[in-house]
Amino acid sequence: MRTIAKVIVCLAVVFILPSFSGNGAELNEKNKDTVQEVNGPLEVTVILERVYVDGEVSEEILKETILSMEDFWAQYEDWNLVHQDEEQVVFQQRIDDISPLLKTNGYFGLTEDGILSIFNGKPAESDKVIQSFFQIDVEKLESYQHDLLKKGIKIGSKDEYINVIETYKTYTSSP
Repeated sequence: MRTIAKVIVCLAVVFILPSFSGNGAELNEKNKDTVQEVNGPLEVTVILERVYVDGEVSEEILKETILSMEDFWAQYEDWNLVHQDEEQVVFQQRIDDISPLLKTNGYFGLTEDGILSIFNGKPAESDKVIQSFFQIDVEKLESYQHDLLKKGIKIGSKDEYINVIETYKTYTSSP
């Protein structure tokens, strides 16, 4: 809260006090110096975090010059404020879709221990697991399903992502 109060006071000095001087209100020399030190645009780092259905988080870092707080907040009205201090503001947005990484290069497959996982590339060609889900009882799978998972099932959409997880949930190993 203290940080928000500092920003509000600073903005009041920057945007409100200078307007009084144009209306004939005289500022003493000490106040003029203070206004000149903080007068001008406020520069902050803005971090935009996008959280996807698959858990992937992308981050975009921007340098913003704030001339009007009203315009600044309006620009990010679809975002949730996560953190704010004098130097940076962090916004977050939940995206109802899978991440661009999965759309581009994500494949469902099985690890050597039979865990349903998403690989960065085809499972046979990549050992880079992006996300793991649950153990599958390979004996319960029909041969074509097992073959599909060996080759890799390309993920192109949120619906495909959910469908594959739901389909293979029925083949989980019992503890």
